[in-house]
Amino acid sequence: MSALDEGTDIGGGELDDSVAQTAPVWAVFGDLMAGLLGAFVLILVGVLVVQMDLVSHLEAEVKKRQMEEQRRMALEQALAIPLKSGRVTLNNGRIGISGSVLFAFNSDELRPDGRQLLQTLVPPLRVYLSERDEMLMVSGFTDDKPVQNRNDRYADNLELSAQRALTVTRALISEGMPSSRVFAAAFGAEQPAASNRTEAGRAQNRRVEMAPVPKTAPVPGVPAAKP
Repeated sequence: MSALDEGTDIGGGELDDSVAQTAPVWAVFGDLMAGLLGAFVLILVGVLVVQMDLVSHLEAEVKKRQMEEQRRMALEQALAIPLKSGRVTLNNGRIGISGSVLFAFNSDELRPDGRQLLQTLVPPLRVYLSERDEMLMVSGFTDDKPVQNRNDRYADNLELSAQRALTVTRALISEGMPSSRVFAAAFGAEQPAASNRTEAGRAQNRRVEMAPVPKTAPVPGVPAAKP
């Protein structure tokens, strides 16, 4: 073999070695790019899913607020006359009546003026509840002064608030509210509307509230309560 042939063989061998070394590098680079592309796609899909969830949650929240606003406006319209009298308040869908309007101090006997006020509330509330298939929760509240120091008829503030809520509930039923649409609840001194440090605040806390609430679905196997 001539020197030229030997040189050619040597050069060709070096070239083959270079190509053989370069090929694995490109293969690794290709795998790396494919991995990066896959990771980018996964991140993009994740971002899109999160954005879709956020949009869905935002739409649901907007719809909820719109329904609450429509509900509030409908309730205000239904109670326009009692609200105008100033003896009834409406706050976040809760109808508030001062305890002094309905009852004498530390008593669960309904005042005549209080009964007359409840009479005016029954017709609009009955229509409102029927249109939305809702119920009316009548809640009794007191101040934080121990009832034992003022009256022996009640064991505590919870019992006084319960008796007042029951009195209002029965009065509403007697004035035409369907018994299936109303129920009583008692909270005693819990959930004060104002500070109990002043007499004015305690007077605000001695109150009865009424709030439309969704009807609860009957529990399977549990008979419905009879009025």
